[in-house]
Amino acid sequence: MSALDLDVVRIGVVSISDRASTGVYEDKGLPALKDWLGRAVRNPIEWEPRLIADERALIAATLRELVDDAGCHLVLTTGGTGPAPRDVTPEATLDVADKEMPGFGEQMRQISLRFVPTAILSRQTAVIRKQALILNLPGQPKSIAETLEGLKGADGQSLVPGIFAAVPYCIDLIGGPYIESDPSVCAVFRPKSALRPPKS
Repeated sequence: MSALDLDVVRIGVVSISDRASTGVYEDKGLPALKDWLGRAVRNPIEWEPRLIADERALIAATLRELVDDAGCHLVLTTGGTGPAPRDVTPEATLDVADKEMPGFGEQMRQISLRFVPTAILSRQTAVIRKQALILNLPGQPKSIAETLEGLKGADGQSLVPGIFAAVPYCIDLIGGPYIESDPSVCAVFRPKSALRPPKS
């Protein structure tokens, strides 16, 4: 089945950084998100990128705009999830939530703790707003890929599942498009009852 036969997915990607948003240094969050998702998702993707400062009201307004006006099915943020005073991404994300999905943050920390003990300082969360899933991801490109993809052994077998394995089924449950992945990047999980036969 070609990508032309699959549902279009609208994805918002938001990099949250005071310095990158003012041009002090080059943003690496948006390219990292688009690179990984572009490899993992087989569906055609319509991107909605945003680069903004660490301001709670601005972050919340951006998330509302991406879901309510741009019609995104999935929104991923990067940056602003630590304990520093300017790290307010989780608070802004909860400001726009209909439902909190704490399991995503728990799994991201489990993955990151394999590498650094300071992963417990990360406060990533996830929420549902209307028919969209919003995920807070870490700020570093390597960590973004690790938390989405999970950890694999030398034989390529999954050691710790990445969070993206659960994303398509979550989006199914909230009324979004049917997302298919490239299993060589990240195999997604759906119950047998939720599997959709390939289009002819």
